[in-house]
Amino acid sequence: MSLADQSALLLSRQLKDLQRNPVEGFSAGLVDDNIYEWEILIIGASDTLYEGGFFKARLSFPVSYPVMPPTMRFITEMYHPNVYPDGTVCISILHPPGDDKYGYEHASERWSPVHTVETILISVISMLSSPNDESPANIEAAKDYRENYPYFKKRVRRLVRESAENL
Repeated sequence: MSLADQSALLLSRQLKDLQRNPVEGFSAGLVDDNIYEWEILIIGASDTLYEGGFFKARLSFPVSYPVMPPTMRFITEMYHPNVYPDGTVCISILHPPGDDKYGYEHASERWSPVHTVETILISVISMLSSPNDESPANIEAAKDYRENYPYFKKRVRRLVRESAENL
C-alpha cells in the first residue's frame, strides 16, 4: 500500500469518526470529494470574544499525512494574534515535527503523527479563546490585543457579526 493510499485511508477513517461522533464547536466535510481538502466550520465558543461566530476554514493535508501536518487557513476573515493576515493558522501542533530552529517551541509541542483532525480543531478552538501574543503571526492583532484591548474586542465582535450574517 502506497503512502498516498495509507494517508487517504486514515483521513477517511477520521472523517467517518467525526461524522459518527461529532465534537461540539466544529463540523467538517470534504471539498469536492477530495480527501486531502477539508472544509471546516468552527462555531465561536461561549464566553469568548468569538462567541456566536461561524468561521469557515480549510484544512489541506499533504500526501505524507500523518507524518507531516496539514495547513489550516480561515476563509472567513479572522483577526487574531495567531492567525496570519491571509488566514493561515499558526499554532505549534501544525508546525513540522522536530526541533524549532528558532528555539521557541519544544519538539514535544510540534506536530506528531498521534494528532488527528479532532485534536487539531480542539487546539484551534482553544487558541481562539487563549491567544499566544508572545509569538504572533499577526503582529497588528497581537499589539491591539496587548495595548488596545477595547479596539481588538470591537474589531473581533464586528467579524463575529459579519460571519453570522454571511453564513
